[in-house]
Amino acid sequence: MSDIGMRRASNQDSMAVALAGDDRDWRSRGHLFVVADGMGAHAAGELASQIATDSIPHAYQKRPDLPPCESIVAAVHDANSRINAKGSNSVDFHGMGTTCSCLLLLPDGAMAAHVGDSRVYRLRGHAFEQLTFDHSLVWEMAALGHANEEDVPAYVRKNVITRSLGPHPTVKVDLEGPLPLRAGDRFLLCSDGLTGPLSPQLVGMVLASLPPEDAAQTLVDLANLLGGPDNITVIIAEVADPATLGQKKDGNSWADSVTPLANGPSKRDWGFIVALAALLIPGIIMLINGAMTPALVSGGMAVATLLAWIAPRMKGENPCRGVSGHFGKAPYRSYAVAPSPQSIEMLSDVVRQLEDLEAQRSWPFEWKEVHADRVAAHKAIASGDYTAAVVAYSSAVRRLMQAVRSHRPEPPSDSGINLNAG
Repeated sequence: MSDIGMRRASNQDSMAVALAGDDRDWRSRGHLFVVADGMGAHAAGELASQIATDSIPHAYQKRPDLPPCESIVAAVHDANSRINAKGSNSVDFHGMGTTCSCLLLLPDGAMAAHVGDSRVYRLRGHAFEQLTFDHSLVWEMAALGHANEEDVPAYVRKNVITRSLGPHPTVKVDLEGPLPLRAGDRFLLCSDGLTGPLSPQLVGMVLASLPPEDAAQTLVDLANLLGGPDNITVIIAEVADPATLGQKKDGNSWADSVTPLANGPSKRDWGFIVALAALLIPGIIMLINGAMTPALVSGGMAVATLLAWIAPRMKGENPCRGVSGHFGKAPYRSYAVAPSPQSIEMLSDVVRQLEDLEAQRSWPFEWKEVHADRVAAHKAIASGDYTAAVVAYSSAVRRLMQAVRSHRPEPPSDSGINLNAG
């Protein structure tokens, strides 16, 4: 989902979903998800994010000779070049940029390629993990001080980002993973329009308690009901079938039966082959001509080259070693998000405060269903079923936001809903 929010006149967020078309595509390229949050005056930010989400899936698929990890990083670099060129050639678009968070789900695991402060999370059970490092002033300062972002002084603006696609001809792309996949894992990609108003604990709790479609709608609605100061984009991907993890019926991994050359030699493979031939052929000629010492030197170098090609494969090393980001350090944050009386208090407060506005609003809205949701939540809490309480409160949130959408003035006003009213 992508939502304009409550205070913006346009949506500068963009997203893309490129699913593998068949089993062959899954094994070679996987599924790709992208979220981008544009920055720039007028329509510049909107254009920057659109270029990113349009070009990255296309550029990724155009490089089948490269391992997926190298291909996705190259695709992000390509998007940066396109955005930078557009900004450099137009006064209206000068300096435009965008964040970019890409998630690849592959038989070998999940990988994230990332620039900016949009985020990728993984939910496993009730552990909610942030897989990307925010390229923001707050996070960079916290990292330098070996502290959490909450410890950075309040006067440091949280919306200042330190890295994005577009403003500069080159950009460093962080690469995270591969991280193992399990059936039931859920991945969340989002712009900061979601994580600004909502805490990670609240986001994770909703994601853990609801089906993906309801979770996405509830999260967007919560961000809007808490002011909606920015555009909000959410992608939720759930690993539902073990077959989508690259598992064959016999329980073995597809990766176990796919050799590094399954899709043809890569450029790196051809480099080793050419180097090996360049050493072996002259060595054989020298040996035939009786030049024993040079032949032995050439043969030794050929053996060393062959071992350099074989060793990573024998060790199971990922061929992406050396790519910028170097597999990263994910997860960077981890939160326990099991529903509890304390953790659902935020949801309870949102519903209660908006219910209090009932007498002040002349909406032709049926409040009875919201009241019923709230009663159901109270009963669930009393019985100790806190997940059911989250489900009931979330239902009320969606009903309330639907009423707001139906009666909010157009274009969007400059102020969000005042939850302190009433």
